[in-house]
Amino acid sequence: MAGSAATVKSGRDRQARLVAAIVAVQALAAMFFVADALGDVSEQGITPHIAIEGLIAFALLAGVILGLRHTRMLLAEARRREAALQVARGALAEHVSARFGEWELTPAEAEVALFALKGCDAGEIAQLRGAAQGTVRAQLSSIYAKAGVSSQAGLVSLFFDELL
Repeated sequence: MAGSAATVKSGRDRQARLVAAIVAVQALAAMFFVADALGDVSEQGITPHIAIEGLIAFALLAGVILGLRHTRMLLAEARRREAALQVARGALAEHVSARFGEWELTPAEAEVALFALKGCDAGEIAQLRGAAQGTVRAQLSSIYAKAGVSSQAGLVSLFFDELL
């Protein structure tokens, strides 16, 4: 899960850099057109063509400013959401740990139960823990009995029901 969060953050950082580069190019273009329009006004006076060119240049500059403000707001919102997600992940971990404590799971059973909640089957859990499948099945049966459910789906459902 931590790897996927890092990947999302990395992707968001790349997007932010790309948007910043585009806005920088837009800002340079806007400054060029504003300076060009001011130079034309000093040489030729205000003509309809120069007035339209100047209006477009100032609109481009306003778009750059509004785009910067909006991008900052979006990045701030993404940071707030990421922080809230981290809190929720921590709260879920605390909730799982508390329930395992209430059920009086042994450390080995808690580890097996956590793998079961993550969707691993008995064979995968056995392989991950370096244990026999029969041992894992016996631990799962004990976990289900302590939790008051009859299957892995029931165990997962129990946590979803409580969180919703």
